[in-house]
Amino acid sequence: QVQMVESGGGSVQAGGSLRLSCAVSGYTYSSTCMGWFRHAPGKEREGVVGIDWDGITTYADSVKGRFTISQDNAKNTLYLQMASLKPEDTGMYYCAATYRLPCGIGSSADFDYWGQGTQVTVSS
Repeated sequence: QVQMVESGGGSVQAGGSLRLSCAVSGYTYSSTCMGWFRHAPGKEREGVVGIDWDGITTYADSVKGRFTISQDNAKNTLYLQMASLKPEDTGMYYCAATYRLPCGIGSSADFDYWGQGTQVTVSS
């Protein structure tokens, strides 16, 4: 059974940084595609960044240059380093995984496994 557990969310002021972690178990970690999504109140869930088994990343335009995805295969953990945070980055952040290809963040429906989410709140 796949389990994904996020941590690291919190409240920060605009311009601040946070690092989210996603501990993964029951999943062949080096498999196809993993990513981060976020869901803000009144908005649809949107893809933030995805990474495939080759390490190729796809970032949403809104976070390029500010967010960085990484993974520690030995620890089966996915990370999202967020810098220069803005109020519009506020939302519940989810890690997700799938064995399907291609690896993209265009639709949350393409991902099969999800964590419970961690809240990020950025104040102005």
